[in-house]
Amino acid sequence: IMQEMLVQKVQAGTVTKNLNLKGVLDMEFPFYDAPNTATITCCHIIENGEPILYVSHDEDDGMWQFLCGKEHEIDEARLVSLKWVFDLDQSVSTLKDMPCGCYAERKTQNDDWVIRKR
Repeated sequence: IMQEMLVQKVQAGTVTKNLNLKGVLDMEFPFYDAPNTATITCCHIIENGEPILYVSHDEDDGMWQFLCGKEHEIDEARLVSLKWVFDLDQSVSTLKDMPCGCYAERKTQNDDWVIRKR
């Protein structure tokens, strides 16, 4: 089912252009949190296919946020699973050890993540 959903997303053009579908499906889920952990993302990523450029691991509740790097209004927030984010952009796997209270940024999807403490 997950493979069918990913294929549909690729066909619909909602997944980033650099997505290697076979690599995503073969890669083991790296996070310590469960795959169905709720995370916050934005409509720009889901609806417009913009890349993830900002990730935070909130100190107060441990929630992950995967955003496009722009300013957001509350109504632009979307809830998705951690697995959904990982399947969309496997580069976030390098952030699996990022502690709560930290965030990571990059200028483009091809740049390395830079992690900072809040």
